[in-house]
Amino acid sequence: MTLPDLENLVRAGKLKNEPPNQDEFDGLVKLGEAKFKDAQVASLSLESRFELAYGASHAFALAALRWHGYRSDLRYIVFQSLEHTVGVSRDIWRVLDKAHGARNAADYGGNFQVNERLLQDMLAATTIVRQRVLSLGSTRSQD
Repeated sequence: MTLPDLENLVRAGKLKNEPPNQDEFDGLVKLGEAKFKDAQVASLSLESRFELAYGASHAFALAALRWHGYRSDLRYIVFQSLEHTVGVSRDIWRVLDKAHGARNAADYGGNFQVNERLLQDMLAATTIVRQRVLSLGSTRSQD
């Protein structure tokens, strides 16, 4: 399946065409599920929950991109592509993009600027992305 906006990103060098792989899709979903579950453990620190929620959101977003036959090494593109891969609103992927910025500030600049509100917004956005990804079904059903 090709989506015009994603094909534009291929031409711009932001995405690569790569046939979907069911094992990879399943692995990303499994990883997303585990991290998403753990991110909701209230006894963990805010930092740990944020990292887990971020990892879950990225795993689900990448699974959606891979289901459609694309890959990107740019995490922000993986999140921005959600509008096209699973039809979420810009508000949803913008929450995840904001989390991406916070993650980069923490990981690369030592500036952890995450609060409970961002974590809750990210968990809510990830819930929607997760539901949409799970509804995609098998990559083999595209043939």
